Amino acid sequence: QVQLVESGGGLVQPGGSLRLSCVVSGSIFSTRTMHWYRQAPGKQRELVAGITSNGNTNYADSVKDRFTISRDNAKNTVYLQMNSLKPEDTAVYYCHYWFVRDYWGQGTQVTVSS
Repeated sequence: QVQLVESGGGLVQPGGSLRLSCVVSGSIFSTRTMHWYRQAPGKQRELVAGITSNGNTNYADSVKDRFTISRDNAKNTVYLQMNSLKPEDTAVYYCHYWFVRDYWGQGTQVTVSS
């Protein structure tokens, strides 16, 4: 059974940093393109960043130069390092991949507030 489990969210002040983790089990993690999405209250879920199996990355314009996605295939884990956080980054962050269908984690709340 496939599971994606996120962790690392929390409350942080503007300008602060957080690192999110997503551990994937029950799938051949190393071959999957992984994504981080986020959904703020009253808004649609949006793609934040993606990383291919060979390490190529892409980012939403709103997070470029602040967020970094990475992966550790030995640990079946994808990370999202978030720096210079802004109040508008407040959202539930989800780990995702697609293989035949969409797979999602349960989400982790990130709140940026003073």
